Amino acid sequence: MTDVTPEMRADRLRAGLKRRYAREGRFKLYGLLAIGVAVGFLLLLLGRIIEQGHTAFYTHTLTVPVYMDPGRVDVAYPQGTNFEQLVAEQQLARFGVADDAGGTKAAAMRGLFSSELKFVAAARVARQPGLIGQTLPIAAPVSDDADLYLKGEISRSTPADQRRLSDEQLDWLDRMKADGLVAAHFNSGLFTKGDSTEPELAGVLGAVIGSALMLLVTAAIAIPLGVGAALYLEEFAPRGRITDLIEVNINNLAAVPSIIYGLLGLALFINWMHLPRASPLVGGLVLALMALPTIIIATRSSLKAVPPSIREAALAMGASKTQTVFQHTLPLAMPGVMTGAIISMAHALGETAPLLLIGMVSFIPGIPTSIGEPTGALPSLVYIWENASERAFHERTAAAILVLLAFMIVMNAAAIFLRRRFERRW
Repeated sequence: MTDVTPEMRADRLRAGLKRRYAREGRFKLYGLLAIGVAVGFLLLLLGRIIEQGHTAFYTHTLTVPVYMDPGRVDVAYPQGTNFEQLVAEQQLARFGVADDAGGTKAAAMRGLFSSELKFVAAARVARQPGLIGQTLPIAAPVSDDADLYLKGEISRSTPADQRRLSDEQLDWLDRMKADGLVAAHFNSGLFTKGDSTEPELAGVLGAVIGSALMLLVTAAIAIPLGVGAALYLEEFAPRGRITDLIEVNINNLAAVPSIIYGLLGLALFINWMHLPRASPLVGGLVLALMALPTIIIATRSSLKAVPPSIREAALAMGASKTQTVFQHTLPLAMPGVMTGAIISMAHALGETAPLLLIGMVSFIPGIPTSIGEPTGALPSLVYIWENASERAFHERTAAAILVLLAFMIVMNAAAIFLRRRFERRW
């Protein structure tokens, strides 16, 4: 046999080190590639949502002079006046277009205005009856299809049978825009109005308030119960088969599909307890059940991370078990507890399936004022708008998703702030 010299051992050692460093380098490269792919898909998703939804943040308003004909405007009940027909006829007259016997030209002109026009005009006459007999400018949103055309979402090159606006209507819009009657501005109504069957009047305020009320109910129920259960299981409960069974079931509940919680809420809170359907109260209770296992698991992990020496030192100084837990262990674990709780709230905010089963998929136009009123939520609003037949709802779907993402970012920022605050304090 050939003797192995020290030089040969050194060469083998260097070769082994080279292979190990090469493997480490490849591993780092794979990690960077994985992060790059994940970030790329995230940017692609956000870019697609922003591309589709940015147009919903501005809208167009049409301001037209309207002669308040005393023969057609009822001073006692202006709401009964057909202002849409009145404005359409006067606008056709300005364009020099004669209507036919069937009134199809006036109907086509009415299709360019939102139904908000009649409410704006009626409210103005009701406030100032002396305006009857005068010509005054009335500003109202354009219809959803007209708005899409002005935003470039509808093209003249599209065959007429594949779009809802005729060439004549497009000509009228171009003429009114050239006359300075059309103005683009920030769509404040998207944030100040509730849901509507007309896309140009639909907003997310009702869904935002509904989601906020629902999360308040969820937090008020899930966080105290979850933290309390975790404290008992981790610090006070005797070890045995019952405790092990409870722990296994909590871990299993954390993996149950969210739609199962929706079925539970439908059967328990609505059919049995007869709580108001589609209310933030029922939604909050369902989401609280869903968030409880996550909060318990996160809290127990935070409690386990506290060094045992903290407990031993407190007990050695004469503190009771309760004093040790609530004055020493829990404060040190609080950053992780708060992070887990708020992240579970953010996760609950994005859940859709449970809300659909308890009725939050219904059309609810108002703004909720209490936890017992029917309302919508941001996830269910996204579902409703995406399934709507009107094309203008699709851009508002993406805008609602952006609002939902902003809501979640705020909640996660709050989690980071609270965690750092507790870390500095303790």
